[in-house]
Amino acid sequence: MKEKLTSLSEAVRRIPGGSRIAIGGSIERRQPVAIVREIIRQSIGNLSFHAFSTGLSVDMVAAAGLLARVESVYVGLFWHGLAPSFRRGVEAGQVEVGDFSESAMGARILAACSGLTFAPVKALLGTDMAKQDPSLVKEITCPFTGELYVAVRALQTDFTIIHGYRADRFGNVQWPLARDPDDFDQSVARGSKRLIVSVEEIVDHEEIMRQPNLTYIPAQWVEAVVEVPYGSHPLAVDAYYDEDVDAIRAYAEAGKTPEGAKAYLDEFVRGAPTHEDYLARFGGLEALRRRLSVVGRAA
Repeated sequence: MKEKLTSLSEAVRRIPGGSRIAIGGSIERRQPVAIVREIIRQSIGNLSFHAFSTGLSVDMVAAAGLLARVESVYVGLFWHGLAPSFRRGVEAGQVEVGDFSESAMGARILAACSGLTFAPVKALLGTDMAKQDPSLVKEITCPFTGELYVAVRALQTDFTIIHGYRADRFGNVQWPLARDPDDFDQSVARGSKRLIVSVEEIVDHEEIMRQPNLTYIPAQWVEAVVEVPYGSHPLAVDAYYDEDVDAIRAYAEAGKTPEGAKAYLDEFVRGAPTHEDYLARFGGLEALRRRLSVVGRAA
């Protein structure tokens, strides 16, 4: 097998401006925040993000002025309110939005990982979502029954970025037995063209082979894998650490104004040239482990 292990900066340098990017994770869990911070450091702009549900990651890209379009079910900070920079961008006409229901976006993802170009759904019939860009949504008639459906285009992106749990240097990514399974990461990964994965830890290939049934993303799907402990901070990673509530609140407060959002990025992203520099803003890796680690996982 080919080794895929690389650095965060090198992995992100593969992404050109104007790319369409599928992003894994969900609202408060396992978003690839460290990858997104590196995208902002490298000022990769005119980006389109595509997700089932997302929030802080995409909002930071909007705050940096690098976001052109989002296609998703939801973009927000969950308990902490709306995604302020994203909302400002949409209201100002700077960010386009493709709005989909959960079932419709799920169908788009599953169509992509099945090698199909579209999927038929009924959930959008009679809604304004069915009147969106006809390159994404069209009404069709079933050739067997004559019933009316809405065809939604498969999720077709240039890159996919995901934050996972653990992997080997070849890019075999595993999940823990204890996890919250309400996400589409495996399907998004399978339907990707070029997949970049950050993980909490790199382990020996022999460790992966001891429990091969836990491998949910095999090496042949992966272009690059990066070891980034606390790579979703301030969000959570199942079985590893909880969300950093104070840090999310601070981000939400800063984002209430464009000036506050810029100041946040200047301190925690542009002013922290590496992931290690970012972690140092919170006392470093060991301090975060002591404060946020899930019960039962050693610091």
